[in-house]
Amino acid sequence: MSTKNEPRYTRTALYLQDKHPLRDGMQYAQYAEEKGFEAVWQAESRLVRDAIVPMAAYAAATQRIHVGSGVINNWTRNIGLLAATFLTLDDLAPGRIICGLGAWWDPLAKNVGIDRRKPLQAMRETIEVMRRLLNMENVTFHGEFHHVDGIELDVVHGRREPRDVKIMIGATGPKMMELTGEIADGAVLNYCVPPEYNIHALEQLEAGAARAGRSLDEIDRPQLIVCSVHEDRQMALDGARELLTQYLAQQPHIAKASGVKQEIVEKIQAILGWPATKEQVHQAMPLVPDELVQRITASGTPSEVKAKVREYMANGATCPILYPLGDVKLMIDTFADGF
Repeated sequence: MSTKNEPRYTRTALYLQDKHPLRDGMQYAQYAEEKGFEAVWQAESRLVRDAIVPMAAYAAATQRIHVGSGVINNWTRNIGLLAATFLTLDDLAPGRIICGLGAWWDPLAKNVGIDRRKPLQAMRETIEVMRRLLNMENVTFHGEFHHVDGIELDVVHGRREPRDVKIMIGATGPKMMELTGEIADGAVLNYCVPPEYNIHALEQLEAGAARAGRSLDEIDRPQLIVCSVHEDRQMALDGARELLTQYLAQQPHIAKASGVKQEIVEKIQAILGWPATKEQVHQAMPLVPDELVQRITASGTPSEVKAKVREYMANGATCPILYPLGDVKLMIDTFADGF
């Protein structure tokens, strides 16, 4: 419970990745809606599960909760198809769809043949063209990354009005954070970072917003937060440690943002292959100390995780997007009535 001197937060969202069977995810989305969560976000991570199919499933199984991509990359879908995909999702759940885009990461992008050059320009072009298409404009655009001639969303049987799809950027680095403040509806702040990471992130968002004549208050800032809840504190920490071990080795931009020492990352990388096996992850887990788990995740008993999530909110996040490791319904129940 929060004390009398602490603000009470009521916005809460659920984050699902590939840890649960898809039909279980549909039930979790329904349960989160029942308990007052405002959104469910679906990851598109590694080469395991795309975001669009689960988003459609959650949208079809619910009535009110928003459904977001958290996040898909802006490299692998043709811009026309990308816009048509989110128009289709909005047909399924009008006004409830959120498009979260990210610049992807290496080595995965490189390993599938994507050269992530000029990621800021690529993101800027993607958002400009996609916005215009979802606004039902006829678009001609010739940039460095997108070339379209007289295209529009060709709706013959259905709603012709512009679509209300918020476009968010999953930014981590400072330059992408500034761009987010300038052109996006919001930032999906990353996970596996300490709460104080947000201080500089908000400065960068505000600088970008100022370039567009906007204020920081106009930019939504939901934040992914790893959340491992258990009445047994050590079990909760171990649940988060498994995830951190894999991410610190395979997503170096997150390791850098979280302030993890390079020697720890290198030791983990020396053990984990690509893709990592469960045995390799478990072998490397002792390299991730409790202190690090507690610093960059919300892990522990229900009261401990709520206190940690409040730290992220106090540092500028507007809504926690909670990634449950362990009992999903316990985590939803923990945050159901605010925190």
